[in-house]
Amino acid sequence: MSRDDTSLAKNVLGVPGIVFLVLAAVAPLTGMIVIAAIGIAVGNGGGMVAAFLLATVVLLLFAVGYAQMSRVLTSAGGFYAFVVKGLGRTPGLVAGFVAMLGYNCFVAGAIGTSGFFTSTAIDDVFGLKLDWLFWSAVSVVLVLLLSRRGIAVSAKVLGVSLILEVSILLVMDFSVLFRHGFSFAAFSPSVLFQGAGGLALLFAANAFIGFEATALFGEEARDPKRTIPRATYIAIGFIGVFAAFTTWAVVSAIGAEQAQDVAVAHLSSGDLVLSVAQEYLGGPLTKAMLLLLVVSLFAALLALHNSATRYLYALGRVGVLPRLLGKTSPRNGAPRYASIVQVVFGSVVALAFRLAGLDPVADLTASMTGFGTLGILTLQLFAAVAILVYFRRTRDRRVMKTLIAPGLGAVGLGIIVTLAILNFPTLAGSSNGVVPHLPWLLLVVALAGLALAGWLRRFRPSVYAALETDLEREPSAAAGQREVNE
Repeated sequence: MSRDDTSLAKNVLGVPGIVFLVLAAVAPLTGMIVIAAIGIAVGNGGGMVAAFLLATVVLLLFAVGYAQMSRVLTSAGGFYAFVVKGLGRTPGLVAGFVAMLGYNCFVAGAIGTSGFFTSTAIDDVFGLKLDWLFWSAVSVVLVLLLSRRGIAVSAKVLGVSLILEVSILLVMDFSVLFRHGFSFAAFSPSVLFQGAGGLALLFAANAFIGFEATALFGEEARDPKRTIPRATYIAIGFIGVFAAFTTWAVVSAIGAEQAQDVAVAHLSSGDLVLSVAQEYLGGPLTKAMLLLLVVSLFAALLALHNSATRYLYALGRVGVLPRLLGKTSPRNGAPRYASIVQVVFGSVVALAFRLAGLDPVADLTASMTGFGTLGILTLQLFAAVAILVYFRRTRDRRVMKTLIAPGLGAVGLGIIVTLAILNFPTLAGSSNGVVPHLPWLLLVVALAGLALAGWLRRFRPSVYAALETDLEREPSAAAGQREVNE
């Protein structure tokens, strides 16, 4: 079957490829060094292990309904398409705007994070000190070059990166296990109920950001009605178990009962996990971990760029955004112009922060990644509600798979989003400037989506109708033969 210039590449991603793309966006090494360490400090200390397990349960419950929905719908629009299918075109357009802005802001923040930590690591290991903007620029150029080679190339690069960063953490984990042993005090009531358990759950959920991207690659997957659900379950399960296991190793090494105090002492330097690595891996491997952190951040930037690009592509393909964004390469199916626009947006934002003399972490990363995280969590909640509504509207009789499990998942996500809004400065890691007020931007985005939907319905009805008619493009002949319900 020939492919036109608005179609993505077909049948290029299996379960491993999608899992690599998703887990690279999650960035396990970055998640442990940054997110888990902050969660231990501001949450409930050693109870962070249980928080990761609870977040895993919430997201697996959501994934039950998600798996059923992904057998009904295959679209590069990801969760925005799910909301259109379940709640209608106007709420779907709102979700699309939230997704587009959330992911693009996240990438802008990741550009700053990658540049800053690369500069720090290169200086520490090789003694070469260059401005963070230089390394951000290098990262951006490499991301653009790789993304334009096609999604299959990105998946291979990200797979290697993922294996390296997971391996170094597992070496540390088992070193702690064999030399010190894991402390079951992390599961004692005195530890579980200390501190702020809600914040621990919020940061645990933050470590999963990126798993929802499995839906974005449905049109490029082989047999997506099976591949996407399997990849989602594997991604969530791996993230949860790996994060809990590594966090358990860290809190056991520093003492579960005093883990929060120790983490607070390391909060300003951000080296809690590296200090454990120094003790249990030694200097050379700790330096290797620091360099792999650079790899992890680049991999996350590449994976998030691919996700952000597909939302721009999907909205361009239907005509909500300029149709040029919906064009793909005739050679490998990669979005041609959406990729460039996404890189330019992130680079301009990072450059603006640099020219203003603002800090790449306290200002750029805090504001952009903070809002991006909130936007993606909100998108997940929209999708959870849409899945419930869709299956109730179609009177699906599989109560456990399409009502109870996804309903509990939606409740859990609702709690997490509420915690994110109420504790946004803590989530973002900064209360500087406008950062505490950024959650209001969600309301602005929602109103913009509603206004545009009304305008399209009145003045461009064909585009408004296309929000629904363009949802599914059959990715392969074999997939069309699959039954929706198994």
